Amino acid sequence: MPEEQSQTIMAIDELQAIIQRCQILEEADFRGEDFNLFQVAGQKCLEDGYAAQLLEVVQNEKNKLCNAKELFLGLLEQIEQTSGEQVCQTVMLLLQPLQTVLFKLQNKKAYSVGLSLAMIMNQLTPLPVPYTKQQMQEDKLGLCQCCNAVVDFAKPFVNEVVKSMEKSSECSDMELKEELLKFCMKSLKYPLLTAQLEQLESIEDHPFRRFATEIIGILWDMREFIPLVFLHHKGRSPSWENEEFEDIERKNSADSLACLAYLMFVHCFGIDCFPMVFSPSYLLQRNMTHIEVLLKRTEESVLSKGLDLFESSLLRMEDNSLLHQYLEFSDFITVPQNLVKVMTLCPIEHLRKKSLNILQLFINKFDAEGKYTLFRCLLKTSNHAGVEGYIIQNIKDQIHLSLTKVCDNSWFTGHHLISLLDLVLLLPEGAETDLLQNSDRIMASLNLLRYLIIKDSEYNNQTGVWTMLAKIEQNFLKPLHVGLNMSKAHYEAEIKNKKENRREAHNSNTVCSVTVSGEKMPVMTTEMQLQVLHSALFTFDLIESVLARVEELIEVKIKAVT
Repeated sequence: MPEEQSQTIMAIDELQAIIQRCQILEEADFRGEDFNLFQVAGQKCLEDGYAAQLLEVVQNEKNKLCNAKELFLGLLEQIEQTSGEQVCQTVMLLLQPLQTVLFKLQNKKAYSVGLSLAMIMNQLTPLPVPYTKQQMQEDKLGLCQCCNAVVDFAKPFVNEVVKSMEKSSECSDMELKEELLKFCMKSLKYPLLTAQLEQLESIEDHPFRRFATEIIGILWDMREFIPLVFLHHKGRSPSWENEEFEDIERKNSADSLACLAYLMFVHCFGIDCFPMVFSPSYLLQRNMTHIEVLLKRTEESVLSKGLDLFESSLLRMEDNSLLHQYLEFSDFITVPQNLVKVMTLCPIEHLRKKSLNILQLFINKFDAEGKYTLFRCLLKTSNHAGVEGYIIQNIKDQIHLSLTKVCDNSWFTGHHLISLLDLVLLLPEGAETDLLQNSDRIMASLNLLRYLIIKDSEYNNQTGVWTMLAKIEQNFLKPLHVGLNMSKAHYEAEIKNKKENRREAHNSNTVCSVTVSGEKMPVMTTEMQLQVLHSALFTFDLIESVLARVEELIEVKIKAVT
């Protein structure tokens, strides 16, 4: 007989021997040492993978061991000591006896229920949450199954609270209700915040969608669902003497409430219970706090939830219906700024593209003054030429709508527009501006100026561009000329230098290393470097050609008037 099998049989035999000895003892004669022996033998069975045999022993009515308090502490110790791949298996094994013991406790029952749920969730939290369909189907660690088993474990205690609330308008067991509420909040943060909750093909009973449904159901039964949906997370957390604890509690609460908003407004969990009396703009305002929380995260599973919640909230609204006064709420400024960071810094392409689409959706919802204010803000804070170029294109579109009388819009003509053009038609660092780095912004500005010169005559001057022409030439066109000349001369000299070095080395595959922001970039051959330099020259030529066309149009218009 193999040695391992022999040791396992010994562990089971030892457990049975302890059980048989304990069965003949009176409860008064049963001591803590006896339970400790049982505990050690049971742990050995768990470690060897014989959980099923141990479960039979625990569930056997003949084997009621020690008093409820001692057994409760022993079971919690078993859960606390387990780790890694054994966590879910151990928890599921001990849930039923733990539930039975909790019902027998005479004192501090609510505290004990809360302690049990907290211990279980703390043990589960380090485990990775299955994200793909395959991972959920495999459920290697048993987390999907375990989460739903924990909900079933909590249900009888929820029923106690519900019955108490039915008897009186005020719950007589507030402590138990609070402990169950803490469990729901923890469950929203883990596993639901990082779980994949989209409906997946070939998975009829999606484990985390089922879990989410159960958690929402508990909140609804305890009459906490609606209050939590409308709870502003900054006012929820309890008072702690230790500021670090208070910050952690506030952050955990914010994550949980953001996940709850996502579940309801994106996947419609509990939507049937939600009063449909609120305007879309009010719901957007309530959700902006949650969106901000989610967009600050970098994990794909959480960041994508923030984008989905933002998009869902915006799609409920009509274009041009969001009043500019909403920009007085700080979230309406910080959220688009966070969105810009996703657009420019997120390494995941589909999230970058989605964030750009959502930014346009956000812009479209505002009234004219709101768009105007938002454009000014983003031009000043984005610090990204591509984003600035995108905003300038949006400004051009709004001017076009105004000039073609599609809408009567004073914010994109006259003195309001002149103030906005002051931010657009200039080089940030004058002639020293890095034209290559700012090429998107510069091209968008030139195209806007070309459009204004063509569409608005000096006689009408609806946009005010002719009034500020001298300023535009001083702050934009002239320094751009100088900058182009300097940049082209520099890059042409670099090209000449590279070619000479290549001839001297007699080797076109000479490599160099480039360091950007302290990070070493992949090595580049001389040919690759020359391609980059020629690409830069092409960009400068493109800018120069549009600049020449703008100056030609200005000259023609001025001559026509004189």
